[in-house]
Amino acid sequence: MKFRTPARIRLLGLAAAASLAFVGQAALAQAAPVNLGVVIPSATHSFTAGIVFWANQAKKDLEAAHPGLKVTVKTAGGAPEQANQLQDLVTVTKINALVIFPFESAALTKPVAQVKAKGVYVTVVDRGLTDTSAQDAYVAGDNTAFGRIPGEYLGKALGGKGNIVALRGIPTTIDNERMDAFNAALKAYPGIKLLDAKPGNWNRDDAFKVMQDFLTRFKQIDAVWAADDDMAIGVLKAIEQAKRSDIKIVFGGAGAKGMVKTLMDGSNPLIQANVSYSPKFIYDAIKLTAEARLKGEKLPPNTIIPSVLITKDNAKQFYFPDSPF
Repeated sequence: MKFRTPARIRLLGLAAAASLAFVGQAALAQAAPVNLGVVIPSATHSFTAGIVFWANQAKKDLEAAHPGLKVTVKTAGGAPEQANQLQDLVTVTKINALVIFPFESAALTKPVAQVKAKGVYVTVVDRGLTDTSAQDAYVAGDNTAFGRIPGEYLGKALGGKGNIVALRGIPTTIDNERMDAFNAALKAYPGIKLLDAKPGNWNRDDAFKVMQDFLTRFKQIDAVWAADDDMAIGVLKAIEQAKRSDIKIVFGGAGAKGMVKTLMDGSNPLIQANVSYSPKFIYDAIKLTAEARLKGEKLPPNTIIPSVLITKDNAKQFYFPDSPF
């Protein structure tokens, strides 16, 4: 005698099987491998040397911790090379996630947007794009504080009176943020005059040439906002060669170990303060992105790492002698 399973029970069984299959598929999707591309500038100066160091350290640490993760790190000497690398990572390496530190903002916006349009999850680091719809997430140091802190410090240190020159970086959104914040801080000190601000491209040789020009054109300069520790080195060299004694302060930026050590030692009276902006944020950005994608999650739209004033009193907290930066 054959017993027939009631239709309702059969339907429930099919629904349960379908539900289990769906859960299984969801689990597989959640644990899907992440093929992460990392595109960063070459080590053309000490800050980007730090970027390269921390990116490769992230690759080593994260691949060891997560068997389902592959990280490919690419370095480039300019925006066109980065654009080409993006194409290769999508078509050849078949990445499904990207962390990019753009060489320039405007030039990389369209190439990154094209990558995102192909379904790749995009985290942009530090030098933002000109169109934020081309990214899923943004990770950076506090560029507003990076400009505001030197402006406030120099205004107070000069007693609200004096002449300042400034050196800017490569044309990027973060350079604009920093310069705008610096100018806004100086508005509280109407006796301070910003004589000129020119790009030193975050490069000590370019900064040396720019400072030579400033020293030739301006007979009285009380302080220099170099806006980068590599540029500050070029500035100091130009001042030394010109044998100028009118300049009281050179304020760099990013907390390079050499500058922090100078603060600790008090070995150069022109170096009195700095502002933190560690290249380790590339490690943090890669780690946050990789671990979120491994879980099938997204990052917050913006993650900002604080920048703080560094003086002789707290310099030891920011001194990392084994770091390349």
